[in-house]
Amino acid sequence: MKKSYGGIVAASLFMLLVLRYAILNYPTGDSFLTNALYTNTSNPLEWLNTVPPAVQNPENASQVISAEIIVFSLFAQRNVSNEEQQTMQTWNLLKHLINQAQGLPHAVDAIKEAGGAWNSLMASVEEQRLGYTNESSPGKAKEKQCPYFLNKMNGTGIDNNVHKLRVPCGLTQGSSITIIGVPNGLVGNFRIELTGEPLPGEPDPPVILHYNVRLNGDKLTEDPVIVQNTWTVAHDWGEEERCPSPTPEKNNKVDELDQCNKIVGKTEEQRIRSNVSRQSSTVQDGSKSRRYFPFKQGYPFVATLRVGSEGIQMTVDGKHLTSFAFRETLEPWLVSELRISGDLKLISVLASGLPSSEDSEHIINLEELKSAPLSPHRRLDLFIGVFSTANNFKRRMAVRRTWMQYAAVRSGAVSVRFFVGLHKNQIVNEELWNEAQTYGDIQLMPFVDYYGLITWKTLAICIFGTEVVSAKFVMKTDDDAFVRVDEVLASLNRIKVTRGLLYGLINSDSRPHRNPDSKWYISPEEWPEQTYPPWAHGPGYVVSNDIAKAVSARYKKGSLKMFKLEDVAMGIWIADMKKEGLNVQYVKEEKVYNEGCKDGYVVAHYQGPREMLCLWQKIQEGQVAKCCGGDR
Repeated sequence: MKKSYGGIVAASLFMLLVLRYAILNYPTGDSFLTNALYTNTSNPLEWLNTVPPAVQNPENASQVISAEIIVFSLFAQRNVSNEEQQTMQTWNLLKHLINQAQGLPHAVDAIKEAGGAWNSLMASVEEQRLGYTNESSPGKAKEKQCPYFLNKMNGTGIDNNVHKLRVPCGLTQGSSITIIGVPNGLVGNFRIELTGEPLPGEPDPPVILHYNVRLNGDKLTEDPVIVQNTWTVAHDWGEEERCPSPTPEKNNKVDELDQCNKIVGKTEEQRIRSNVSRQSSTVQDGSKSRRYFPFKQGYPFVATLRVGSEGIQMTVDGKHLTSFAFRETLEPWLVSELRISGDLKLISVLASGLPSSEDSEHIINLEELKSAPLSPHRRLDLFIGVFSTANNFKRRMAVRRTWMQYAAVRSGAVSVRFFVGLHKNQIVNEELWNEAQTYGDIQLMPFVDYYGLITWKTLAICIFGTEVVSAKFVMKTDDDAFVRVDEVLASLNRIKVTRGLLYGLINSDSRPHRNPDSKWYISPEEWPEQTYPPWAHGPGYVVSNDIAKAVSARYKKGSLKMFKLEDVAMGIWIADMKKEGLNVQYVKEEKVYNEGCKDGYVVAHYQGPREMLCLWQKIQEGQVAKCCGGDR
């Protein structure tokens, strides 16, 4: 997967030039640090000592909440209009999920948390409906609730020697936080943390990333070291990752970048000229060795944390230093606050690329972006369900502006819906609700959107494609995948298989990942066999109506095996159907590209909003399936 960090490097170099200019012009003292960068005092986004409004769970957190209460909270009848009900067409059909949570990590917790989130959202919707909103209510100042960037150019707003910056709507792939500071104090140690919302009844929030810079080492080493980790109330500190690592041979890759850059901690031989004696005119060469470490006491630095698809990268002064893979249930969309503490003179912080929704009042072609109405009497040629998370506003808009504009989609022959779980942040849920009512193409899921629960979305797509609508074929894809709808339809017509079909990039010889460090780790308890049955890669696969209907039926009977890798899960379900006599046709499509784009693609994965718009423009210009950028 190709990554580009040119923008970050350029920004870092610019910051360094600004600092160099300031140092040269303010040589005395350290007052230059607060003057080196322009301070926008009119910016209403301030450092905050409080986190965003947490979702309030109506139950006492110290009590054990029964499944019945959780289900009642989520599926109780609400005062919503017929139009608002359109975003919940699969909601009530998923009320038995809690009875089929076995095999999926944190499934019950996700439903429990969704109960509180849903109550808060419905209360806000009702408040707005009754006209009781005011400037202090969460529904106001939408453009300020989920801003695209935040910045602060001085160190005010300190709470117990901790700088705090509220991140209202979490982070998403492509988000970055740039910090300019100078290690100072007695030892120069400092910490950067990305924290989430504390659960009701818990005093401390989870730590999605703990980035600890120790200039004088610690109990394990006397040399400078960077320690990365996570923390939760339930599991305490996780397994720490150190840079430089005591086991460099285990330097894994995250987003194709080293967990620890090999230059960190390496000795640099420098030739220096030194005068042995002030009284002597003899000059001799000497050698001095030192170990490279990016942070030095008394020296300014520019550090950028950037969110990738697999983890968080740290770049310092233009050099990639560390990578930290996301850990289970500690995902970037959960981040609600940046905390900086320790011996650090903070100069500025800039958070950019933050998830933000578009104001529908400023969209010129709004009607063209709304979903086509569903006809109860017309069978769809194809239903496409798109995985998306609540704060991926820009990705959904990119899909609406590109491949959802195919004639087959606009005419209603093909229908597309985004399947989105609830967020733990009320602000994001309110934005999501408004977006769903505006475009009519979102299906809300009755659980908090943890990655380990995406199999439930696959189930929901099958239910929608066979019970809410009747589609000949049902397709699953992601919000960062470009789908050539015309080519998918042409392929389905060409192969002429209407029953027992699995179409996509078929993998017929894959094994479970047994490495606990892998994102796709599967324990022998989860899957005891040595190989998986044939399955199709998740960015784009199609099943026939009978398979989707069988998935829905097995769910209702309580006999559907849940497996946390959703594309493999579909393969397992189909293999079980095959054992029971279904004639399965596995049709491999080589042009479904799982990692990136190649000319002639049917599905291109890992495409950001800009790439999506570029691909669509090329198709509009008559260039058949040409990739953009460096992908070919």
